[in-house]
Amino acid sequence: MKRLIIASLLSLFFVQFGLGQANCSKYYPMIEGASFEYTNYDRKGKSDGTASYQVTNVSTIGENTSATMAMELNDKKGKEIYKTDYEFTCTGNMVTVDYQSLVPTTMLEQYKDMEMDISGTDLELPNNLSVGQQLSDANVTLKISMSGVNINTTIDLVNRKVEKKESITTSAGTFDCYVIYTDNNVKAMMINQSFPSRVWFAEGVGMIKQESYNKSGKLMGSTVLTKYSK
Repeated sequence: MKRLIIASLLSLFFVQFGLGQANCSKYYPMIEGASFEYTNYDRKGKSDGTASYQVTNVSTIGENTSATMAMELNDKKGKEIYKTDYEFTCTGNMVTVDYQSLVPTTMLEQYKDMEMDISGTDLELPNNLSVGQQLSDANVTLKISMSGVNINTTIDLVNRKVEKKESITTSAGTFDCYVIYTDNNVKAMMINQSFPSRVWFAEGVGMIKQESYNKSGKLMGSTVLTKYSK
């Protein structure tokens, strides 16, 4: 279950685009062909696979700019685990992430042949970030019908706030970032689990780093930008 939770967060934050509309988004650049590679690490800092993303289409209608992102997850041996496409929309001073991206890709693959209903509230990231700023909550509810049995899973992202500014260095370079803290609540059948996470965002690039923790605050795993091209 922990790996499913982490995967859902990666799906949320792993999208880096390039600007397709002037001043549309500082943190999700929208340029066709832009590509990003992240390396996932376990709690001991050992590589646990990669996630690759590429912008395959950008379109602008009026004040709205939409981009399609192709995502591929690979295990630590380089074997493909899952592929999918999803969309981001930028309007004015805000980027909106489709709430369906909150659903773990591994869960979608596991239940792809079953009746599934997904509902929720989109994730928002404004351009004008500042330390101490409170951000809107987001959530998704997944209802699966399997042989007459209903399985409900709810993922709530709450208490989202801009915690601090910090400069971090990865193999992709050194970046000045805003750090966004989130409490992640997951309810699935008899499981009711809560854990915090932090995401480092850099202007013009997007997500640089993500860390997930258990309820005691100990690191469960991390994801780091290792390559990008725009």
